[in-house]
Amino acid sequence: MSVLHLLGSGGEGGAETYFVDLVTALSDAGLEQACALRRNPGRQAALAAAGVPVSTLHFGGPLDLMTRFGVASTARRMEAGLLVAWMNRAARHAPSGPWARVGRLGGYYKLKNYRGFDHLVGNTRDIVDWVVSQGWPQDRVSYIPNFAAAPEEVTPVDRASLDTPPEAPLLLSMGRLHGAKAHDVSLKALAALPDAWLWIAGVGPLEDQLKTLAQSLGVLDRVRFLGWRNDPSALYSAADVCLFPSRFEPLGNVVIQAWAHGLPVIAAASQGPAALIRDGEDGLLVPIDDDAALAEATAALLADPMRRIRLIQNGHARVEAEFGKAAIVAQWRSLFQRFGAA
Repeated sequence: MSVLHLLGSGGEGGAETYFVDLVTALSDAGLEQACALRRNPGRQAALAAAGVPVSTLHFGGPLDLMTRFGVASTARRMEAGLLVAWMNRAARHAPSGPWARVGRLGGYYKLKNYRGFDHLVGNTRDIVDWVVSQGWPQDRVSYIPNFAAAPEEVTPVDRASLDTPPEAPLLLSMGRLHGAKAHDVSLKALAALPDAWLWIAGVGPLEDQLKTLAQSLGVLDRVRFLGWRNDPSALYSAADVCLFPSRFEPLGNVVIQAWAHGLPVIAAASQGPAALIRDGEDGLLVPIDDDAALAEATAALLADPMRRIRLIQNGHARVEAEFGKAAIVAQWRSLFQRFGAA
C-alpha cells in the first residue's frame, strides 16, 4: 500500500520546501506515494520531476467540503494505506477511512485538528514533549528531525549578478519576510557593520516595511532583497556567514542547512536554534532582538577565520551524526511500515 501526503499551504516557506525535499527523498528510496496539494506550480513541477503523482485541491476554510471528498477519492483510487497531513490545514481536510492518518508537526499546533489521528511526528524533541504534555499518548508520537543535504557540486551565486562586491563580507538571511523571522534585527546589525553586505531570501508581507527600514538606516545600498529562491544551495555557498535572528522558531531548518553547506551560523537564542546549536562549538547564539549583540558576534567571527573553520567543521559533524538524509528517510519508512505502508 502507498502513502498519500497532504499539504494545504499554497505559499512558500521552509516547511513547504522541506515537504518537497522529503517527498523527493522518499521517492528516490523507492516509496510508492502521491501528493494532494493546494495549487502551486513550482511545487507541482518539482514533484512531477521526482516522479510523484500530484493532484490539486482547494484546501479552503470550514465551508470547503469538497477537499475532504477529493482527498478520500484520491486515497481510494491509489489504495493508500496512510495519509500524512503536513500542518493544520491539511489535517482538517484529512478524512477518516480504511487508512491510517499521521500528522507531521513542525510547530506547536492545535491538537484538536488531529483528533482521531493514529500518530503524530514532531521535528523537534521539544514539540514531542509538548504533544505528550497536552495528553497525547506517548507511544503515538515520534521524533523525526529534518534532514539536511548539500549537493555534491554547487556553483555559488555570482555576486556580480546581484551587484555585490566580490571581496565584501557577505551575510545571508533566509526566511519569510514576517515579524517572527526578525529580518529587521539583521538590518539594524548591518548598520554597525559598514563593510558587510546582506542578502535576504524570502517573500512575505513585510517586504515594503523592511525596505523602508533599510533606507532609514542608510544600508539599502548594501542589501539585496532576493525574493523567493529555488537555489538555496547556491546562496549558502556564496555567503560568508548565515544570520538567523528569529524571534520565534520551533526548529530552525536554516541552521541545519547552513551546517550542511559549510556556512557558519549566528542565531538568536529562540527555542529551536537554542536547542540545536552548541554555542561556541558549532554556531553562535545571541539574545533575541539584540541587534548590537548580533553585530558584535558577526564582526568578531568575520575577523577570526580559524574560528569560522572550527564552527564549519563541527556543524558538518552534527549533520553527519544527526541529520543525514539516509537516516531520516529510514526513520520515516520504519514508521510507515508500522501502518502497513512502504
